[in-house]
Amino acid sequence: MSTPAKWVIDPTHSEVQFKVKHLVITTVTGQFNEFSGEATASDDFSDAQVSFEAKIDSISTNNEARDGHLKSEEFFAADQYPTLNFVSTGITKKDDESFVLNGELTLRGVTKPVALDVEYGGTVVDPYGQTKAGFEVKGKINRKDFGLTWSAVTEAGGAVVSDEVRLIANVQFVKQA
Repeated sequence: MSTPAKWVIDPTHSEVQFKVKHLVITTVTGQFNEFSGEATASDDFSDAQVSFEAKIDSISTNNEARDGHLKSEEFFAADQYPTLNFVSTGITKKDDESFVLNGELTLRGVTKPVALDVEYGGTVVDPYGQTKAGFEVKGKINRKDFGLTWSAVTEAGGAVVSDEVRLIANVQFVKQA
C-alpha cells in the first residue's frame, strides 16, 4: 500500500453534470462550469477521502431563462446558498475499477447522505510528467430532499420536472508533488 497523496481535480479536463426529466418525456442536462475538489488517497484509491464544491451561480443548461429560474429562490437560491458541497464519509472497493463513495451532500443548506458509484478509468503520466487519474461518478438524488420543491403540473396532471435528479461527473485528478 502506497503512502496517501493529495490529488486535485483538473477542471480543464473534467465535467460535472446533472440530468432531470422534463414533462416525463425528455431529459434536460445541465452542468456546473465552476467547481473544485480534492482527494487524499493511496495509489489504488481504496482509502480515498474526497471533498468537492460547485458554484451554484455557474449552472448552465444552455437556456438563459431556465438557468435564471434554477438560480432563483424557487430552486437553488444561489444568493443564499452559493455552493453545492460533498464530503466523503467512506469508500468501498467493489473491484479494481469500481467503488461506492459514500458521503454527505449539502445543497440549499440541507445535508443528506448519498452513495455514488465510481468507475476508475486508470492512471497515466501525461507528457508534462504529471500523474493523472480519471473517474466517472454517478448517483441519484431526490431534489425535494434538499428543499428544491418547486413544482408545476401539465394539463393532464403530469409533473413538469421529475423529483429524481441524476448526477454524472467525469473528473481527472492530478497528483500533487
